[in-house]
Amino acid sequence: MFRSKNEGNVVYKCTVRLLDDSDILECEFQPFHKGIYLLEYLCSELDIKEKDYFGLRYVDSSKQRHWLDLSKSIIKQCKDLDPMLFSLRVKFYPADPFRLTGNARIMLYQQLKRDLRHGRLYCSLGEAAALGALIVQEELGDYNEDVHIGGYVSSIELALRQTEYLEKKIIELHKKRERGRDLTLAMDEFLGIARGLETYGIDPHPVKDHRGSQQYIGINNSGISTFVTGKRSQHFRWNEIHKINFEGKMFIAHLSYTDASREPKKHTVGFKCPSGAACRYLWRCAIEQMLFFTLPNSQSAAVISGGGFFSWGTKFRYTGRTEREILTENINALREQKINNSNSSKRKASSVPATPSSPQGDLAQIRKSLSQYSVNLYKHLYYFVGYSSLPRSTMSEPLGYAMPNGSHCYGEANGGIQISSLEPVCEEARLRSSNIDGANFLSGQMGGYTYRDSIEHSSTESGLTLNGYDHQRKHNEVKQHGSHSPNLYFGHSDAMFNSSSPADHFSRGDPTVHKVKRFRKFHLLHAFVPSVIFVAFAMAGTAVFIMESESEAFEQLRNSPEMLCLRYQYYQPLKDFVFEKFGRSK
Repeated sequence: MFRSKNEGNVVYKCTVRLLDDSDILECEFQPFHKGIYLLEYLCSELDIKEKDYFGLRYVDSSKQRHWLDLSKSIIKQCKDLDPMLFSLRVKFYPADPFRLTGNARIMLYQQLKRDLRHGRLYCSLGEAAALGALIVQEELGDYNEDVHIGGYVSSIELALRQTEYLEKKIIELHKKRERGRDLTLAMDEFLGIARGLETYGIDPHPVKDHRGSQQYIGINNSGISTFVTGKRSQHFRWNEIHKINFEGKMFIAHLSYTDASREPKKHTVGFKCPSGAACRYLWRCAIEQMLFFTLPNSQSAAVISGGGFFSWGTKFRYTGRTEREILTENINALREQKINNSNSSKRKASSVPATPSSPQGDLAQIRKSLSQYSVNLYKHLYYFVGYSSLPRSTMSEPLGYAMPNGSHCYGEANGGIQISSLEPVCEEARLRSSNIDGANFLSGQMGGYTYRDSIEHSSTESGLTLNGYDHQRKHNEVKQHGSHSPNLYFGHSDAMFNSSSPADHFSRGDPTVHKVKRFRKFHLLHAFVPSVIFVAFAMAGTAVFIMESESEAFEQLRNSPEMLCLRYQYYQPLKDFVFEKFGRSK
């Protein structure tokens, strides 16, 4: 893209806070740098190979959190931030934490410790004690009676509600831990317990259901869940979610699943967010999580539109690799490594005779371990194929209406809009046969000069006369000649090609123009504006009729989340204003 001369000289500075709040990195970037530049720089500094699982989060001036868009300019997203502060966080929690290697696994471990400390990794008292004992062993080492005395656990912040009873449980478990083990084994055991919790990878979003009850929505690798007082009340898997949308403050999920009787069902669930910005942030998080864990590759990601007619719409397109792409690349790399090792062993076996000192047993053991690791990776890849049943075409399908049934699901979606096909109108069919022949002769003689351009403006549009020639007289004259002479067309060639406007053809008496039947030029604006006005009035009238009607036929439609949002946010305030303005009593 084009940049100004001074743009390349401007340098912005930002601060990035790591998972441990005491660790801070200072970074620099230029105005044309995008979000991917900053993330790749941080991952290279921290030696993180699996950078696709991480992201940068920031808080805007209205205290709303956002993920930094990797495909957009950094300065355009954060121009109002002062100071410019980002936080490096795990964005996508893998279903199997042991897929991550090196520093990426250590960062995931630190993120889960932070989740436990802030209450996001909600669990029972026994699970919290087990996790706390593993943290203590990883940070302080094995239990030593001479060193670990008194309430030594109190110096470490482990949980959100860290009571004395919990600390005693942690100390008891810490004493029972096996001594002399590698500290990384404690970290791996912590990851194994954490991934089995219902709140693993959950960032709670406060919402209210249709009854007004306080709930929390969480999104992770398996789907969307709702939590009430820390316990999961509902769980919608990704293969059951048909579409995700939002309307104002209302977050809407369209479900399609098979019930116990093996009949396909469609339901709609809606949750009200504290603000429109929070609802848009929740929608974006849900879309990103769904695409990362379900798409086969990033090339198949389409542009997804969110928002409705009565809210600010937004568009999103996923950038970066999906989890299945990462697994496929790991399998291919492992296969290449296995082939290289096999070839090297074959070359060594062919050049060196087998002796008692040759490491034949070691090579067999290496092949066996590599084969077992490859099988495990194939199993993980096959596990994620179950989430690929979501068709990409469903992301653009229209919303279905819903009916309430007393639960969080609002009913079965029906209906749809059918658009009649449009047929092109052939303008040449309106012309007389003699005029078509003359125009075809003119097109052939002038080598590329289109016939349609020469008749685009009619004489009725220009409002000019024919220098004394009557149209009927001219028509009779052409009819008597029967055939057209080349001089008849080429006599005014200069006027046709050199004139500044089509009106000059009429003022100079161009005979080719008057062989065409007169018709008005089609203007898109003249047809579009009345159509929009008509559709707007029709929609408004239909909405007023449905809301004011007491018929049971529209009961399903009136109780749908979209209509409830329209009624209480727009229609009822507008109705009260009109009644108050004109002095009418309800």
